[in-house]
Formats: sequence, structure tokens, C-alpha cells
Amino acid sequence: MEGDCLSCIKYLMFVFNFLIFLGGSFLLGVGVWVLVDPTGFREIVAANPLLFTGVYIILAMGGMLFLLGFLGCCGAIRENKCLLLFFFMLILIIFLAELAAAILAFVFREHLTREYFTDELKRHYQGYNNTHVFTSTWNAIMNTFECCGVNSPEDFEDSLFRMLHPNDMVPRACCRRITHPGEEQECLMGSMMFRYNKGCYSAVVDYFEMYIYVAGALAIVVLTIELFAMVFAMCLFRGIQ
Repeated sequence: MEGDCLSCIKYLMFVFNFLIFLGGSFLLGVGVWVLVDPTGFREIVAANPLLFTGVYIILAMGGMLFLLGFLGCCGAIRENKCLLLFFFMLILIIFLAELAAAILAFVFREHLTREYFTDELKRHYQGYNNTHVFTSTWNAIMNTFECCGVNSPEDFEDSLFRMLHPNDMVPRACCRRITHPGEEQECLMGSMMFRYNKGCYSAVVDYFEMYIYVAGALAIVVLTIELFAMVFAMCLFRGIQ
């Protein structure tokens, strides 16, 4: 009976570690996609250092989960106590690191608010200086998502952009695709017909809303799988003679 229970734990651990292996592969794929995506998602992430750092954290976590899933599968099938103990210690460290990352994300959530991005836009956006990283990033965001400002085009009032370009109500990146001469000038003067009127905060959130929920659900699933994998690893470790 004890042998049957040990065998069941062994194969359950193999299944859980295979799922961890798949989860690590998924995170690696997401991280690589963000870094090479041609639609401008990298520029969106680069607008905030916390988000840009998060991409590399995803890559690192994905790589470690990929490796750990492989080690866990090997340790379970071979019933190797050294591999199982090594696996348990590493996955415990990753589990605690993920919890710490979630806590930090909650603590620093104020850096992802509308007010934070609006203040940064007013203080740093220059309009037409594409050698300035912050400015070129925002131009890419507004062109990609067909939006203007954080909340609306009114965000450019009392901003650095208006100080540098007092004759322009909005930057050229806020203008709709020009089809007739004179439309761009109308846009720059503030005509609602020729500019994007939706704020970029809402545009980006609407675009990625489904992916945000999927990512959150996936994180909960991964943490649960890791917890069960640690329990099975320790049970198998104690059961091996």
C-alpha cells in the first residue's frame, strides 16, 4: 500500500512539474515577444522603468521555472533524493520571490495611476524631439493606439510641450491620418475633427484588459502548482529509502 502511495506521489509530482515546465515556457515566450514585438509594445513598457524591469523579471522567472520543471520531472522519475532536495529549495526561493514581487507591485501601484503618468507627461514630453527617449516613446504610444495624452488632449495644457511650442495645442502624434492639405494645421490648432480625442491610459487598458486578467489568473495557477509541487517533492523525498 505504501509503495502504491509513493508511486502515485511520484507520478503526480511529474505531472505538476511538467505543468511548471509549460508555465516557464509560456513566460519565456511572453518576455521574448515583448522585447521583439514590432507593434511597439516595447516602447509602451519603456515609458515606465518599473514595467520595463518587470519584463526582465518575467524572463528570469520563466527561465528558472523552465529549468526547475525539467529538474523536478527528472528527480521524480529517477527517485533521486539529491535532485528532489535541490528542486525543493530552489522552488521555495522562487515561490517566496514571486510573493515578494506581488507585494512590491501592490506597494508601488501608485506609480501606475493616471495622475502619475499625467504628471510625467506634463513635465517631460517635448513633442518633436525624437532623440529624447521619453518623447519618442510617447509618440510611439499615441501613434500605435490612436490616442492623445493620458486622459485627453487637454493634458498638454500647462505642460513643457506648450512652453516649447506655444502655437500648437497638441503634438503632431495626436493628429489623425492626413488626407487633405491643411488638416494637420487644423489638428495642431486643436480641432477635434482632426485629432485623436481618447486618452492613452484608457486606450492601453482597454487593449490589454483581457491579457491582464489572463496574466493574473495564470499567476495564481502557477503559485498553486508550485505549492503542490513542493509538498509532493518533500513527501517523495521522505518516502524514498
